[in-house]
Amino acid sequence: MTKEVVLQLIDAHSWQDAMHLTVRPEQQRFVADHSPIAAVGLAKAYVRPGGKVWLPYGIFAGSTMVGFFMLTFPEKGNDDAWLFHFFIDQRYQGRGYGIQSMLKLIEIAPKVHPEGSGLCLVVHPENEAAQRLYERMGFRSTGELKWNE
Repeated sequence: MTKEVVLQLIDAHSWQDAMHLTVRPEQQRFVADHSPIAAVGLAKAYVRPGGKVWLPYGIFAGSTMVGFFMLTFPEKGNDDAWLFHFFIDQRYQGRGYGIQSMLKLIEIAPKVHPEGSGLCLVVHPENEAAQRLYERMGFRSTGELKWNE
C-alpha cells in the first residue's frame, strides 16, 4: 500500500537526503541538466536567478523522501508560480507518489504564492509519462515553447 505523501520545504535536516534522490539515466535530461538534481534546486534557492523566490520541496512518504520539486515566483507581483525539477526517485516510481504529489502541490501553490494567478510548468517534448500526468492533473498545453520545452 502506498503511503500518503507530505510536501515539506527542504531544510538543514533534509537537504542531504534530497541529494541522494535520482531518476533513471534516460530520465535525467527531462528533469535537470546536472546531477544531483536537488543540488541544482538548492543552488537556485540560494542564488535566486531572475531575482525570484525559489522554494525546494521534498516529497515524503512517511519519513522517507521519495521525490523533489521547486516552486518559483516573483518576490512581489501577481505573476504565476512555476514548477521546476519535479521528479519521483527511481526507487519509488510507479507507486502513485507522482499523482499524490501533484494534487497536493496544486493545493499548496496558491497558499505559498497568494498573489499569483496560476501555476505553470514546462515539460520536455519527449517526456510522455510526465505529459500524461500533467494533463490528468488539469494542465493544458499552450503550444508555447519555453526553454526548449
